[in-house]
Amino acid sequence: MAKARVAVLISGTGTNMAALLYAAKATDCPYEIVLVASNNPEAAGLKLAEAEGVATFAHPHKGLSREAHDGIMHDALLAAKTEFVALAGYMRILTPEFVGKWEGRMLNIHPSLLPKYKGLHTHERAIEAGDSHGGCSVHLVTAELDDGPVLGQTEVAILPGDTEHSLAARVLIAEHQLYPRILAAHVSRERDPDWLVAQVRERALALPEADEVASHGMPCFGIIKGKKFAYVSVDHHGDGKTALLVKISGAEEQNQLIEMDEDRYYRPAYFGDGWIGIRLDLGDTDWDHIGEWLRKSWQSVAPKKLAGLMQAADAF
Repeated sequence: MAKARVAVLISGTGTNMAALLYAAKATDCPYEIVLVASNNPEAAGLKLAEAEGVATFAHPHKGLSREAHDGIMHDALLAAKTEFVALAGYMRILTPEFVGKWEGRMLNIHPSLLPKYKGLHTHERAIEAGDSHGGCSVHLVTAELDDGPVLGQTEVAILPGDTEHSLAARVLIAEHQLYPRILAAHVSRERDPDWLVAQVRERALALPEADEVASHGMPCFGIIKGKKFAYVSVDHHGDGKTALLVKISGAEEQNQLIEMDEDRYYRPAYFGDGWIGIRLDLGDTDWDHIGEWLRKSWQSVAPKKLAGLMQAADAF
C-alpha cells in the first residue's frame, strides 16, 4: 500500500518536523515526508531536511499579503503532490481560504491540553493557574486559532519549582512522541475499510427514506422497500479495493469516467454497465463529491413523488 504523502511547514529549528521525519523511516510507517517548507529561508530545520534527503521549499512572507504568501505555499504543496500537511512550529496565522483547501488534512501540534491555553505562553499560564499537569495536543487545523478537533493529547506533570522553560523541555519530549503517532493514525484512517464504510453510511442514510441492508456480503443502501442505489465493496471477490458502487446512465458514461481517471473509476464485476465503482482507498477521497454521487444515484431510483419532494426542498 502506498504511503501517504505529508508536507511539513516550519519556521525555525523544526524539532517536531525531525520527529516526524525519523518516524517515517520505519518500514511500517504509513506516511512519508515529501516536502519541508518554510516562510523563513534561514530556518535551521530546512538544512536538516536537506541532509536527510527531503525536498525543501522556502519563501519569505515579508512584503506579501497573507493571501499571496499562502497562495505561494499552497502551490508548493501541490507541486509536491502533498496529501496531508503537518504544521510544526509554523509561525504564521493562516488565511481561511488556505485552511479550507486542506480541511481535514492539515494537523498542528500545540503545547497545551486544549481547549486550555490557546495561543502563546501556554506553560507559563498553566503554572500560574496552579494546574497539576501541562501537556500537548494534536488537532485538526480550522480557521479559528487552535480550535480544531483534538485528535490526541499527552499530559505532562507540573513539578514543584517548575518554570515555563523546565516544563516546556519535558512537554517537547511528549510532543515528539505524540505527533508521529497521531499523524500515522490519521493518515491510515483514509485507507481503513471500517472508517471508509462509516463515511459512506453517514451520507447515504442522510438521504430521504434510505435504509441499509447487507447484500452479497456488502453494505447496501436503498430506498425503504424500494430499489438499491449504492453498495460499498470491501475486497469483493479478492479485488483488494474499498469502493463505492453507484448507479450511472450506462456504458457511455462508464467509459468516460474510466478514461478520465482509470485509477479511481472502474467497472464493478457482476454489476453491468449501469454502475460505476469509485475507489475510496486512495487516500485523497473528496467526500463532498462522494455525497453528490450518492445523491445522484438515489435520485435515479427514488419514486417520482419522493424525488419531487427533494427537488422542492432544494429550491428553498
